Amino acid sequence: MKKLKFAIIGCGRISKWHVDAIAQNNNEAVLVATCDIIKEKAIEKSEIYKKYFSDATVNIYEDYKKMLDSEEIDVVTIATESGYHPEIAIYAMKKGKHVIVEKPMALSTDDADLMIKTAKENKVKLCVSHQNRFNKSIQMLRAALEEGRFGKLVSGMASIRWNRNMEYYRQAPWRGTWELDGGTLMNQCIHDIDLLQWMMGGEVESVYAQTGRFLRDIEAEDFGAVIVRFKNGSIGIIEGSACVYPKNLEETLSIFGEKGCAVIGGLAVNRIETWRFEDGKDSEEEILKMQEADPETVYGHGHTPLFKDMIDAINNNREPLINGQEGKKGMEIILAAYKSQKTGMPIKFPMGSFSTLDMKGEKL
Repeated sequence: MKKLKFAIIGCGRISKWHVDAIAQNNNEAVLVATCDIIKEKAIEKSEIYKKYFSDATVNIYEDYKKMLDSEEIDVVTIATESGYHPEIAIYAMKKGKHVIVEKPMALSTDDADLMIKTAKENKVKLCVSHQNRFNKSIQMLRAALEEGRFGKLVSGMASIRWNRNMEYYRQAPWRGTWELDGGTLMNQCIHDIDLLQWMMGGEVESVYAQTGRFLRDIEAEDFGAVIVRFKNGSIGIIEGSACVYPKNLEETLSIFGEKGCAVIGGLAVNRIETWRFEDGKDSEEEILKMQEADPETVYGHGHTPLFKDMIDAINNNREPLINGQEGKKGMEIILAAYKSQKTGMPIKFPMGSFSTLDMKGEKL
């Protein structure tokens, strides 16, 4: 089968994992171009790819529109600042390109809906990069849920207790802004929030939140506490912080049901820490012994299987596991949390139109 030709738009720090994922799927994928408004960044990522394949030809661009007009490309991956995701994705999809977009897919419900609509109208695949869904521990947890091992779901908790100091925000001034990023819930916590809603049934009834800007000199929040009521009656609790002293403490997903409980921790929600079920199908002691070592960074190992799933979706004309509708769910919970902070009220679903820009000027 012919290899799919990939191009990367936005060559900041997350894009390295896109390069690696394309390289690891080299039987079915090849990187043909990189693009960034800072040319040196695009060159740097092309050189990383060439460390895998010394004879590779990767063309360099500063203008993504020129790249899309000049190159034969099947799949575009987008790793720019979050606020630019919709514009670039929609342009690429209208050009007939499949798209993998980094989280969050957008910063407004309207933009997310337009991205989903554009993919459908142009008969292309849209995938949102929530790579932690592919962690072995998360796949095991999902299987246990689908088998009914938890019984009636009661509650779930996503705890993201991290540190992002002011140097982190100064390195890239778009971070922490309502126009291009949002706060710690949207940037740091969205992966765990996506996992929480995926495990708890996905259908939200209401969201109530309190957020604040405690320690970081940014526009958006550096701490948020959120309560999510799901339509199946279960309750989700989200604690998201960029203020933990002096460094990242944990990212943990906990699921509690009538007949079982499980806790997934590790650097990138990659290690099972608790695994207890009434049915006795497996031994918690043995499960804990099987756990893999932490990855080098919080980005984990999920990009490679996510890209593999997208490649298979294109080749077999099916939806990727995390398509636009799935990618919107965690983002919409966060936007509802922002709307709740703005109004002081719980937000009922469907929540309607809302954007991070609606938070401009709000006191946190």
